[in-house]
Amino acid sequence: MDDRFNTAAGWVLFAGIIALGGSIVSGMYFHADDGGLPEGVEPGYFIEGEESEGGADAGPDLGTLLANADAAAGERVFAKCTACHTIDQGGANGIGPNLYGVMGKAIAGGAAGFAYSSALSEKGGQWTWENMDAWLTSPRGFANGTKMSFAGLGKPEDRANVMEFMATYGGAPAKPEPAAPEEEVVEGEDAPGAGPGPVEGAEVGAAEAAGGMSADQPVAADNAATDNEGATKVD
Repeated sequence: MDDRFNTAAGWVLFAGIIALGGSIVSGMYFHADDGGLPEGVEPGYFIEGEESEGGADAGPDLGTLLANADAAAGERVFAKCTACHTIDQGGANGIGPNLYGVMGKAIAGGAAGFAYSSALSEKGGQWTWENMDAWLTSPRGFANGTKMSFAGLGKPEDRANVMEFMATYGGAPAKPEPAAPEEEVVEGEDAPGAGPGPVEGAEVGAAEAAGGMSADQPVAADNAATDNEGATKVD
């Protein structure tokens, strides 16, 4: 029995010595401590990730979106809302309030008899186009603590179309005007008053004055003389 135990223990000890020695040798070969590569081993290719761009383009302003809004398209998007809301005049409140004529009305005051959340009741103000756009973007972001569980509409065009559809059910405030397009300045193009030419209020030299004359206008010579009657003679 003792001989078998000693033999097994010897093999275990021998295996441990081999494993330890192999670990040391492999570490020296592969340069585990300095992160280098074995001699003759070429590094692989590194895949570079694309650099993130700056902030995403904000897209068209709200006025421009509303000017091009489509109520029919908004009705299709509004189908997501019908599980909680009605919009017909006299429609009953559901999980959410009836939305007839909600555009332009007081926030948390459009539907009689509906128990609005305190977060929305304390918001104040009216359902302007801007407020409704912010609400449809993220209800919880607009009024933290609202009971509305809908996450929001991520596409600005969808929000504009839904608001256009809602506005057909009752009055709505005037839409914001589209932002005026920015004038493009072509590189190298002279701005008004820039470049060569006389400047108003500045003295004009002889060369500049001559250059400003038309080709048909005579230019007095340097050796011009004046007769007794004041007439100018040109040699």
